[in-house]
Amino acid sequence: MDAFFASVELLRYPQLKGLPVVIGGGRRGVDEHLLHPPDGRDLDQIAVADFPLLRDYVGRGVATTATYAARQFGVGSALGLMKAAKLCPQAILLPADFDRVRHFSRTFKAVITDIAPLMEDRGIDEVYIDFTEVPGGQREGGRVLARLIQRQIFEATGLTCSVGVAPNKLLAKMASEFEKPNGISIVHDEDLQPRIWPLAARKINGIGPKADARLESLGIRTIGELAAQDRDWLIAHFGKSTGAWMHEVSWGRDDRPVVTESEPVSMSRETTFSRDLHAVRDRAELGAIFTGLCEKVAADLQRKGYRAKTIGIKLRYDDFRIATRDQTVEMAVDDAAQIRRLGGLCLKRVPLDRKLRLLGVRAGSLVHADAAEAAAPAATAPDSPEIGRTPTLF
Repeated sequence: MDAFFASVELLRYPQLKGLPVVIGGGRRGVDEHLLHPPDGRDLDQIAVADFPLLRDYVGRGVATTATYAARQFGVGSALGLMKAAKLCPQAILLPADFDRVRHFSRTFKAVITDIAPLMEDRGIDEVYIDFTEVPGGQREGGRVLARLIQRQIFEATGLTCSVGVAPNKLLAKMASEFEKPNGISIVHDEDLQPRIWPLAARKINGIGPKADARLESLGIRTIGELAAQDRDWLIAHFGKSTGAWMHEVSWGRDDRPVVTESEPVSMSRETTFSRDLHAVRDRAELGAIFTGLCEKVAADLQRKGYRAKTIGIKLRYDDFRIATRDQTVEMAVDDAAQIRRLGGLCLKRVPLDRKLRLLGVRAGSLVHADAAEAAAPAATAPDSPEIGRTPTLF
């Protein structure tokens, strides 16, 4: 989907189309004021001058996404909003409305599966689709079906998407970025050398900043330069698994199938504070944040039909060091109070002598709720040492 979070907001505020808009940060009073104008105006009648600007933002939030008008200034996802404000101070800043985004995510995926049932869900705004057995899927190299999907999604949601069609998932992922927004790119095997090899090595999904920096230090900047390296040389520098994988993907090889169903490994929620918080002096504030995170994780588990046997916490200190701890129990849980108690046990095992900038809660070792229910004893004693009352540090 094209700039998905931002595009969803532009449906609500069409007067912002064509302007630099950044989505990120927490919801603030000014945002609530926009959603409920005191004078009763419709949302599309709010003056552009009434929207908050990125230059006025103060905090540690990051950009979730940005419109293409903002991306021209170098603003993109995961960029700190304070840094983004220096690049594009005139951008309008809006918070992410996750409930609304999830609604549109479900809608566009339902459109796709009506046309092409073999769909792999890759997150809130991206999917892989297998065209192989879809009637007409091979016409014009897949372009006809891609156009149909684009048109049907736009009719159902008012949103645009970009489609990359290729022999495998690796190349399709890269191709989907070629003609954004609202584009279709077809990549054939013979396009590897002229279209893929000139791209930066980091364009390969799976080569992150650290691997890219290591490649650059070895004089490798493009996918073509990576493909020119001997397999054994790559293994010697990056290890057997990663080196062999780099050799394969640089030659456009990827045999991963489209997976229609997959089990989540974990679910987590975390938040970065607007200011560093101390475990003692800011105990009440931290306690409220901790409880809220546990409630969100519990809601995620219940909505998706899972329970967790492992609950963990993540802390980032003011010096950017990270500490994680987890607690595993016999009976899987999905209740916020139980998650908070287990998280409290984890908190007792980490040093809290420095201020904190981030707190997270994670649920792992997931099992289906119905299976957990069937395996549960008739009753659980309220003072069970696993889920009973456990004092927390905040």
